[in-house]
Amino acid sequence: MSGSDQHAVVVGGGLAGVTAALELADAGLRVTLLEGRPRLGGLAFSFKRGDLTVDNGQHVYLRCCTAYRWFLDRVDGAALAPLQDRLDVPVLDVAHPAGPRLGRLRRSALPVPLHLAASLARYPHLSLAERASVGRAALALRRLDPADPALDGLDFATWLARYGQSPRTVEALWDLVGIATLNATAEQSSLGLAAMVFKTGLLSENGAADIGWARVPLGELHDTLARKALDSAGVRTELRTRVTGISRTAEGDWRVDTDGESLDAAVVVLAVPQREAHGLLPAGALADPDKLLDIGTAPILNVHVVYDRKVLRQPFFAALGTPVQWVFDRTDSSGLTDGGQYLALSQSVAHDDIDEPVSVLRAKYLPELERLLPAARGAKVRDFFVTRERTATFAPGPGVGRLRPGPRTDTPGLYLAGAWTATGWPATMESAVRSGLGAAHAALAALGRPREHPLQEAV
Repeated sequence: MSGSDQHAVVVGGGLAGVTAALELADAGLRVTLLEGRPRLGGLAFSFKRGDLTVDNGQHVYLRCCTAYRWFLDRVDGAALAPLQDRLDVPVLDVAHPAGPRLGRLRRSALPVPLHLAASLARYPHLSLAERASVGRAALALRRLDPADPALDGLDFATWLARYGQSPRTVEALWDLVGIATLNATAEQSSLGLAAMVFKTGLLSENGAADIGWARVPLGELHDTLARKALDSAGVRTELRTRVTGISRTAEGDWRVDTDGESLDAAVVVLAVPQREAHGLLPAGALADPDKLLDIGTAPILNVHVVYDRKVLRQPFFAALGTPVQWVFDRTDSSGLTDGGQYLALSQSVAHDDIDEPVSVLRAKYLPELERLLPAARGAKVRDFFVTRERTATFAPGPGVGRLRPGPRTDTPGLYLAGAWTATGWPATMESAVRSGLGAAHAALAALGRPREHPLQEAV
């Protein structure tokens, strides 16, 4: 083998790129990882704000997210992002005519689908008839095949209406989950992706929807520990390195040009957002590369509030009857130790708010937090700031499935990775890791170096 035959270059240091680099290095290839930012982690990262360490956004995963759980194990971070023992989501409705009402979505130890039956029967945000209709829709959902191309062309809201789901049921249950996982409302979501989320998360195994989240800053997992794992695997990692072009050499290998050097490789994995991938793809790599430009994006806004005292006694909750969607206590993970409390509001489908000035968002969200949390009414706000991810995820609308490419391109040795590629999942950390594994294993198979896939269902 020549030097380039043993060399793989991964472009992009988000979860997809780090995953691909680790898997290729573990298979014995010499790997170089190139990232334009000064850190790893992509859109799941941390930064300093005074004495606090702040995540750009609240990220969670589920027990069914086997690829992301593999990633946590691979970087030795699983203990820092534990799962709930059992799904338990407090849901507070502040618009109920009789006053604020708290309900919970939690599972029992019973088998699927009975594991959610007791919780649904007591769920106070739906009428008795609406709760019964949810059961009928869930049974119909179990019969769907999320991989069926026909489902990609339909929207979830139309399907839900077909099965008798009222607007209130959609708001208080289906969208409560769907907006957080898909970054889209039911009417904005492909039935295929929505079916995948609900069937896998709620209707596959008893504990599939148990929620996990980092108890440390995301940067500790996705940057510090990821870099340590890459170093241990022998990966050369170059940050602040912008790739300017990718081309074929006269010998048929690949050349990756950066601002500072040119690298020759047998394998290149493009693990960057779809528009950036489109700009770097050489001619002939995809039959219709402009499809990548048709994959829309959707924003997520995160609102960060630091109070001078504790105003929330639960780790998180979801909200109804208010613009607020999900609220998380990030006090411990941020390093706040003086008796105050730091709350992070995760606001998906944030098209209306994403470009609003901080002053407007402050005037909108602080009164809403006081409606939700009576203890906040007398508390002093020490800090209020927002983080904006205008292209946080791909838009999961009807028809997006036909636009998402798989890991293989039409040119040998060049592969694609990223949450936006055809993983079958919406734009999540799980999808990103799955895409990195898919690209790495496609490359290894083409090199005649097949490797056992770490995910049980893919073996």
